[in-house]
Amino acid sequence: MNDTIATPKSVVILGPTASGKTSLGVKIAHVFNGEILSADSRQVYIGLDIGTGKDLEEYAIVAPSIPYHLIDIVPVNHEFSLFEYLKHFSIAYKDVLSRNKLPIIVGGTGLYLEAIIEGFPLIDAPPNYLLREELNQLSLQELQKKLIELKPKLHNTTDLFEKERLIRAIEIALAEKEGKESISAPPMNVMILGIYYKREQLKHRIEQRLKQRIQQGLVEEVEQLRKDGLPDERLFQLGLEYRYVLLYLQRKIKNKNDMFQKLRSAIWEFARKQEIWFRRFERKGYPIHWLQGADFENAKKCLEEFL
Repeated sequence: MNDTIATPKSVVILGPTASGKTSLGVKIAHVFNGEILSADSRQVYIGLDIGTGKDLEEYAIVAPSIPYHLIDIVPVNHEFSLFEYLKHFSIAYKDVLSRNKLPIIVGGTGLYLEAIIEGFPLIDAPPNYLLREELNQLSLQELQKKLIELKPKLHNTTDLFEKERLIRAIEIALAEKEGKESISAPPMNVMILGIYYKREQLKHRIEQRLKQRIQQGLVEEVEQLRKDGLPDERLFQLGLEYRYVLLYLQRKIKNKNDMFQKLRSAIWEFARKQEIWFRRFERKGYPIHWLQGADFENAKKCLEEFL
């Protein structure tokens, strides 16, 4: 973690999907004179509202004057990278500090949170579609060999076992070799608050939120994105909600109830993976103050000691 001496204090609120991160973040911002910085890889996209759970109504309910950042900043057809996110984050973070506000980072995208908290440098490596087409012709073993040749001391070995991630890792390794621009998150002294639910409680919350999103017009949101010309291939990339609704609209899933059941199971599996990441991150030496549910009073006590 970055040196905490004389570095600005910040708060991170993490937790699995449907855990109530936004609501807790807004309450904390209201009491501790803070502003919200989103750490969600899909909420950056304009037009992805219901499926990404932007939950902007939480602000209206708790404190409509609380500013938020890094939501609705790029068009949905743009392939947003972690490098771009860190650039936007750094600007927003410094802006919040310049007004003597407490930065409250809210999200469940592990890679974004890791880049912010660990502060490791990232290289500007935009997608190279010609290179991707060339690399796609190679086998998994050939790609592994190519990446290891480029980076003998590989930091993230999980890239070795998925073709898509291998290709992206090769893109980044080539950009590093070419000496492209690098960036890292600003130094910060951070308290990490984690929201935790028992298994059955979280399953129930996921089910109820999915029902709510469908009632709010999730299917209609996907239909509108298609009408606006967003290709199905792009929709498929934008996460579980958009993927399963798309399959339903393509009639590859037979009815809405079947879609609901399949999507609920997929979201639950995703939530489990998020929790595994949080625990792994904790084992790396980053303490997380776990809250049973989105417990504001407990969070308030932790922050009063920290701040």
